[in-house]
Amino acid sequence: MKYLVMTIRTPCFQASVVPAHKQFLADLEQQGVLELAGPFTDKTGGAYLISADSHEAAKAIAYSDPVHTTGSSTVTVYEWNAS
Repeated sequence: MKYLVMTIRTPCFQASVVPAHKQFLADLEQQGVLELAGPFTDKTGGAYLISADSHEAAKAIAYSDPVHTTGSSTVTVYEWNAS
């Protein structure tokens, strides 16, 4: 299944987490999990599309993102039936 991960910056956003977040995404891409990713142009956050076996598995992946673990962003995972 495909899952859309939305990351929205919190008031506690730490710019220092961006390199770790980018590495996290690069690792997902290398594993064949990440399909596409990018920031919002208004700098409020971003989104990425991943493949996972279940919603729980997708949340486990997304919640290990450094922007989430540092409290820099709120992370929400949606099952997405994109066409």
